[in-house]
Amino acid sequence: VNNCGLQLVIQTSSITDKSKPFEFRINKEQSSFHNRLLQHDLEKNYSGRQDNTNFGSSSSITFPALQRTAEEKILNSDRLTLERQKLTVCPIIDGEDHLRLLNFQHNFITRIQNLSNLQHLVFLDLYDNQIEEISGLSALRSLRVLLLGKNRIKKISNLENLKNLDVLDLHGNQITKIENISHLSELRVLNLARNLLTIVENLNGLDSLTELNLRHNQVSAIKDVDTLPHLQRLFLSFNNISSFEDILCLADSSSLSDITLDGNPIAQETWYKHTVLHHMMQLRQLDMKRITEEERRMASVAARKEEERKRESHKQTLLKEKKRLTICNIAHQWEIQQNRIAFVASLNQDKDNEPCQINGSAAYVFPEESRSLDTILSSAVQGLSVLESHLVEVEGDTLCLYGAGALECLDRNWSVQTAGIIVTVSFMFIEFDEIVQALTKLKIKFPNSVHLKFKETNLVTLQQFNALAQMHHIEQLTVDPQGNPVVNFTLWKYYVLFRLNHFNLQKINGVKVTENDIVMAERLFGILAYVTSSELPHYRMLSLFGESRRKQFHCLLDGKGKKSGIGSEESGDNRRNGGESTTRATLNYMTKDFHMEKLEEIKERKTFCQTYIENLVKEAADINMKNESLQKLWPQMFIELVRDAVIEIRNKNSYMKLCLQRITDQKQ
Repeated sequence: VNNCGLQLVIQTSSITDKSKPFEFRINKEQSSFHNRLLQHDLEKNYSGRQDNTNFGSSSSITFPALQRTAEEKILNSDRLTLERQKLTVCPIIDGEDHLRLLNFQHNFITRIQNLSNLQHLVFLDLYDNQIEEISGLSALRSLRVLLLGKNRIKKISNLENLKNLDVLDLHGNQITKIENISHLSELRVLNLARNLLTIVENLNGLDSLTELNLRHNQVSAIKDVDTLPHLQRLFLSFNNISSFEDILCLADSSSLSDITLDGNPIAQETWYKHTVLHHMMQLRQLDMKRITEEERRMASVAARKEEERKRESHKQTLLKEKKRLTICNIAHQWEIQQNRIAFVASLNQDKDNEPCQINGSAAYVFPEESRSLDTILSSAVQGLSVLESHLVEVEGDTLCLYGAGALECLDRNWSVQTAGIIVTVSFMFIEFDEIVQALTKLKIKFPNSVHLKFKETNLVTLQQFNALAQMHHIEQLTVDPQGNPVVNFTLWKYYVLFRLNHFNLQKINGVKVTENDIVMAERLFGILAYVTSSELPHYRMLSLFGESRRKQFHCLLDGKGKKSGIGSEESGDNRRNGGESTTRATLNYMTKDFHMEKLEEIKERKTFCQTYIENLVKEAADINMKNESLQKLWPQMFIELVRDAVIEIRNKNSYMKLCLQRITDQKQ
């Protein structure tokens, strides 16, 4: 401005300090000039027409013409101030071709016009008007300072010819997007405070920009700032920036020295200052406060700790997500397995039924129904094969097993400390029959486990609870209704209390067991154990008695109880000592696989016995046939033997020589 010969004082702080307008001060007195100008304007242009002129009307606007006297032009040859004159339109300014400074502050102007003849205008101030669109400036190619703050502008436009613009003030408008300014390569100061911006972008081409004011917007993300080679001051106070990732591009700016972020959500974080200083080492001021070397050092240390914390948090998040996806995959596989079992069962049932007849002919079977279940259901788990099919997790004192493959973890070398803290074992998406086979390992690996949980384990019959009797000790049992139909039986809890009476259960499904529950269980199922034991073979009963004595002996050795006889098996002392009732022991559970093995074994034995008997019968028949044949042939054979003997010894000397010869031959 000084180069233009104008004595102006531009308060650059007005661009950066709470969105105040650019202000300028002219050394000459202006108040008298304004009065004379207004009087001159009224006398020359409004005389006799004031009642017919409506400056605010858009239908028939009459533009006032402004002319100054020669004396006024000499006093203020290159500047003109028309602030607070209640103007609704821009007047026609004649004979002012050399005007460089024009001020329309605090009026009611709605449109920029009638300025095309001011070719040498350098400074135009239209602060605090009612302008809705930037227009009428294409002829002002020399314009360096354009102040349009506190208007009603919604879009940045029509600045194509203002390539020499040095300062652009658009604060206090309704602008929602930064656009159409990439050609302003000479622009040094841009003020967009108090608008409606949400994203800072489209700043490419502003190679001379040193100061950018974006206070009091709705900015949540920043782009392209790192492409501004000379940007030094950036004001982002009171926006919606909530994370450092939203302003990450600022870390790539090598020229930025001052920045303000106060009033944003990010400024409330404990790591805010340390993170900003760590990533923007070139800063000299943050939030209008000078940065010391000690603050930089502390920021670097704190930032490293924060990065470590974030990495650990991110790692935990990834692990949780992987766990969730793995459990989903296990659940999908479980569902497919159950559907396959149901499908096979339905096929087996259909084989036993005759095909229905419709009008004397067999019903049509669709080709799709004959396809294998794997083909039908394979699409359900596409893309999940990369995930684990089982999961083993220790959470506090709980061991969680998901999927049948998780039972293999019982073969691991668990540390004594880890195995000792496991109190609860949770099974999910595992067939109960497979769990039964692993119970022996479970009680050995985790001797302190007293709580078992079952969810989606196919607990279908009460008989399956018999298998839990082989555990060391159980205080709590939780059977989730999901995937365990046995819970639908009204008396299932009483059966558990009866069969696992020797464990002295404390809770079932989180409900405390009372003495009344135990008495009711005994009444309901006591006769069942008696009937079962009475039907058991004698040798099996003897085996159970021996097993019972062995357990009692072990209890005595372990100091878990006192000597008790077999007759006290049903007593409360026996339950506390860990002895299982012999009659209850007759109620056992045989898994499907074990049952099939037993059937195969019985079948093999039957086949062996049948073959052995057949062989014996055949051999006896052969012996009998030989005996009968011998009886028939023996008389004749005997006669021939006697005849041969008589003939042979008839010549005694020859017979003796023959015998001696035989003896000699045998010795040789």
